[in-house]
Amino acid sequence: MPTLVVHQIPVCPFSQRLKILLALKGIPDAVSHQVVDITRPRDEELLRKTRGTTALPVMELADGRILKESMVLLQYLEDIYPERPVAQREPYRRAIENMLCRMEGEFTGAGYTFVMNQDLAKRDTLRENLLKIYARIDDFLRQHSTGEGPFLFEEFGWAEAVFTPMFMRFWFLEYYEDFQLPEGDERYARVRQWVAACKAHPAAQQVSEEEIVKLYYDYAKGAGNGALLPGRKVSSFVFEPDWKGRPWPPKDKYRVSASDAELGLGIS
Repeated sequence: MPTLVVHQIPVCPFSQRLKILLALKGIPDAVSHQVVDITRPRDEELLRKTRGTTALPVMELADGRILKESMVLLQYLEDIYPERPVAQREPYRRAIENMLCRMEGEFTGAGYTFVMNQDLAKRDTLRENLLKIYARIDDFLRQHSTGEGPFLFEEFGWAEAVFTPMFMRFWFLEYYEDFQLPEGDERYARVRQWVAACKAHPAAQQVSEEEIVKLYYDYAKGAGNGALLPGRKVSSFVFEPDWKGRPWPPKDKYRVSASDAELGLGIS
């Protein structure tokens, strides 16, 4: 039985990082995943363990000690399960990997700011800001990639495990903002190749585009982490009814605000 417990949101990109890493190592069941419903108040026992913090995922060790922050958890798993290493071992290559991963925070922030934006007048500025970050990643890959494949190094590795959950979450940008990397523009050719290969990798199939689009509808309307929108009684992040049975939400987030019933959330 697993001695490590990760308290996590099923669709959380930071939790998916850990699942990708374990899949790459061939030990997907090495950790027990305890699901947290963010549409309800946090369990008092979990809050006690985390000393009042609500950010997820958190890892609980066999002796009750708690670790936080997905990149810390990722490194911890890499250290305690060294077989089939995912992170680079050669110091220079590891440094390059870390340099790329340092770009993820700005990238993620730009994407989430874009999807949560409710001001149509800011849409083009947010799009351009995200494109600039994609262009910087493209330039980095051109400078530092090795081999002929689509990844940073020869195989899907550490940097891919860090970025891929965000590439998948940005399906919400494709759906709600019609965001695409400009076709035929060489500034994005290399990063487009990387993104496509990452999303298609067998170790990263924990979520689907449909799941992301449906569950993140409230984010597209400016409400994150299970918060309720005006006039709504149910969060799009609820477990029931299951997302598979819900209709696709309206794409026009700026002019349309769907009701619970229209989202298939069981409220008439």
